[in-house]
Amino acid sequence: MRVVVIGATGHIGSYLVPRLVRAGHEVIALARGQREPYHPDPAWQQVKRERVDRDAEDAAGTFGTRIAGYQAGAVVDLVCFTEDSARQLAEALRGNGSLLLHCGTIWVHGPLAAVPATEDVHREPFGEYGIAKAAIEAYLLDQALDGGTPATVLHAGHIVGPGWPPCNPAGNFDLDVFGAIARGEEIALPNFGLETLHHVHADDVAQAFELALSRPVSGESFHVVSPQALTLRGYAAAVAGWFGREPRLRFASFERWAQDVDPTHANTTWEHIAHSPCMSIEKARTTLGYAPRSSLRALRESVSWLVEQGRVDTGGRALV
Repeated sequence: MRVVVIGATGHIGSYLVPRLVRAGHEVIALARGQREPYHPDPAWQQVKRERVDRDAEDAAGTFGTRIAGYQAGAVVDLVCFTEDSARQLAEALRGNGSLLLHCGTIWVHGPLAAVPATEDVHREPFGEYGIAKAAIEAYLLDQALDGGTPATVLHAGHIVGPGWPPCNPAGNFDLDVFGAIARGEEIALPNFGLETLHHVHADDVAQAFELALSRPVSGESFHVVSPQALTLRGYAAAVAGWFGREPRLRFASFERWAQDVDPTHANTTWEHIAHSPCMSIEKARTTLGYAPRSSLRALRESVSWLVEQGRVDTGGRALV
């Protein structure tokens, strides 16, 4: 079919577009700028690429009409962040036969009462991003079940893979946490290091979108993460092992730990550990056939890429 991918040159799109081409689809790839995909692939030579300023066209009320004009069998929306934007697109696609696949986030969940959490548990999202994405999901699924544009929402976890710095064992994006572990230095983790992160390789998110095209289920949402979440301390121990080290960890209450950390990193850590996601993928596995790689396998790819790019000072220590 003809498939429009919005946000096509981002981390997920860089894997998804070649997958769609190889599956025989005609792909129209939309992106805000002229940035090349994260990973070169000859499949891009068969793709029609167009630039679009979504914010400007949403403000003008023309974005949905533009997308509907492609007469696509499916629209994959990887970069929608407001309910108004989602509404404009869904209303424009109503009745033209398009399936709308929306990229959500596991942060539509707030603190969890039981884990792993399924898609239908009670939610208490917090933070501007999580609340907005939850509102988008509710709107898209409600209108789909009410006879509107068929829509499916795929909730991704913490995206990792080559070309993208991963969330580290301290729950933030300070790359020297990886370096300190590689150099055999002691690192501090908040609390007892038992909060969780739930990563997913960008290609596995792309896998889920491809599957959702071939097995469409309108009016439903799916978690698309790795098979298991990681505790901070378990993640740190695994990274140490990649460099032939034993983990050297110490722990402090979050408040005490944050005193020695850059405020930006401390805030990011708080957001991650306050969510402590641990999601079930059983619904995606059984309904879509989703089969992702493990968090640690995906993360090792990311860390290996960072080392190769010279972005982590390992003290000369190589991955083993």
